[in-house]
Amino acid sequence: MFPRPIEQSTPAIRAGYQALLPIALILWLLPLLAVALFSIKPEADFASGNFWGLPSSFELFNNYGKVFFESNMPRYLFNSLLITVPTVIGAVALSAMAGFALGVYRFKGNLLIFFMFIAGNFVPFQILMVPVRDLTVNLGMYDTISGLVLFHIAFQTGFCTLFMRNFIRQLPFPLIEAARVEGIAEWRIFWYVVLPLMKPALAALSVLIFTFIWNDYFWAVVLTQGPNAQPVTAGITEFNSQFRAAYHLMSAGSIVAALPPVLMFFIMQKHFIAGLTLGAVK
Repeated sequence: MFPRPIEQSTPAIRAGYQALLPIALILWLLPLLAVALFSIKPEADFASGNFWGLPSSFELFNNYGKVFFESNMPRYLFNSLLITVPTVIGAVALSAMAGFALGVYRFKGNLLIFFMFIAGNFVPFQILMVPVRDLTVNLGMYDTISGLVLFHIAFQTGFCTLFMRNFIRQLPFPLIEAARVEGIAEWRIFWYVVLPLMKPALAALSVLIFTFIWNDYFWAVVLTQGPNAQPVTAGITEFNSQFRAAYHLMSAGSIVAALPPVLMFFIMQKHFIAGLTLGAVK
């Protein structure tokens, strides 16, 4: 039913696997390597068609200096931070409480509410573009950081609740029953009994949501415009104009924009990988 581990394969298959793995890795990293190469090239190389050759001159400090000191990139990075951190806190907090209610209590409509949370994850977000944009305009929240934060919290809470509810269902229920026998209030049970046991799930989910929101481009373009509220993923387009595209600066900006989630992944790698399967099995 499941693939056999490579260690149990024949020597020929293992040798082929070891030979093809570096090739697959290079092909996967090729776009990132190209962006890194473009970020240190001068603008003249693109005008002369030198896209894949060695740079005629190395403009590492010049290109990245323009990105940081001659553009709105620091503002875009700060906007991304203002959008991502409150979204992570809000989505994780709401989903922890909703997951506790759906995972612990038995009431009529419990399964229906849970299915509604799940169903929201299967709605193609492209079909929501027009109504969501009109809603933010009517509420006066278009092109604002708060509007983008509230939308991301609403959109991510469904997935987070599915994640939290499945994790809470795996906790030892006798602990909650024992707390109830002692006469502890329900909110104290959640805060002092369940929440400390949820720390692995909270950490894993925070890393996942941070990565999702920081890398979002679609809603950043739909719901914002200009440096007042745009995150860094949408702000990189500032280096384009009607008749000119500064590919060297766009590449440098892309590298800068990718650094925070990459650093977050390496710092929280164990929690990130655990988050891919946590709550999936009993």
